[in-house]
Amino acid sequence: MNAKPSRRHLLRAASAAALLSDALPAQQEDWKPGPGMPQETQHTPKICAPINLADIDDAQVRRIKQIGVNYVLSGGPAIPWREDQLRAVMDKLKAAGLTLGNLMIGGFPDTLYGRPGRDAEIENVKESIRVAGRVGLPVVEYNFYAHRAIEGYYEELGRGGAGLTAFDADRIKDLPPLPNEGVHSLDEMWRNITYFLKAVVPVAEKANVRLALHPNDPPVALSRGSGQIMSTLEGWKHLITIVDSPANGITFDCGVTRELGHDPVEVCRYFGTRDRINHVHYRNVRVRKPYERYTEVFIDEGENDMFAVMRELVAVKYPRLIYPEHERALDVDRERGIHNQYPGGGGYTGMVYDVAYARAMLQAALSLKSST
Repeated sequence: MNAKPSRRHLLRAASAAALLSDALPAQQEDWKPGPGMPQETQHTPKICAPINLADIDDAQVRRIKQIGVNYVLSGGPAIPWREDQLRAVMDKLKAAGLTLGNLMIGGFPDTLYGRPGRDAEIENVKESIRVAGRVGLPVVEYNFYAHRAIEGYYEELGRGGAGLTAFDADRIKDLPPLPNEGVHSLDEMWRNITYFLKAVVPVAEKANVRLALHPNDPPVALSRGSGQIMSTLEGWKHLITIVDSPANGITFDCGVTRELGHDPVEVCRYFGTRDRINHVHYRNVRVRKPYERYTEVFIDEGENDMFAVMRELVAVKYPRLIYPEHERALDVDRERGIHNQYPGGGGYTGMVYDVAYARAMLQAALSLKSST
């Protein structure tokens, strides 16, 4: 048995606790939202925020919890994922009141381009999906770009000089192929993803994991000479027919949907009623020419009716994560050197703005649904 603590030890501990209490008021252990507004449940959409899994410290967790977010997503580790690795991360997040709902998987270039070595990569992906299932991770997201046309991005200034992210396809039209990527036709890329999906979707079904393919963004048809399979709505629709399963779904991005020139409410209804929306990116955009020239703007401006999009997500009973992404650059972040990877992109303050807006839309949509 442990020795009984001394009176001096107890006094010391009490003094330390008092100092900590003065520095940082304690949260009530039984804290929970009041009954005035509808809250997220297992059956509703859930607002999420990104987290850096390599450095889950108290400061990062506090910033997320303070804005009322309980669900997070992140880029995943190198494949193949290990059970002890993911379980340790998820347990650490759970102890902090956060649930990991989506991990991005990557690291399979031979699979993308149909090169020798893809079968070994696919085995690593399959094992990673099995691990995700064993630890209770519901969604694995991925990309299948031949080349992402990020060279077409540039910064525009919006209201009050805030940073916006614009795209112009003329900036990339003469760019040559990259040696490590090569040139791949649209038909070739479709063959490559078909090979991939037929291998991994049955594994995902068995593991009770859903796969979410993000659309091409920017959605140009050709990038450095290669075809882009997810650059059109027809491509999105074709994808889910390759292997007919809820495990084979998309990341529904209402911003990209508008970049294609389509109504995101109608597109949400198409994929939502088929149970093929496995993740959601929630942002707004102003389009000058579909596919080619547009500007990513604040979530409360642009051409999308974001409330209508949220209402449709609730109507089709979408129950997974909604990520209010691509936050805009605000001075309070600029002054601290905080920004995302895009020209005109912002940081934490921009994320707070987007999360608050998205939560208001979600609560309004849930309130309206409950009153009908």
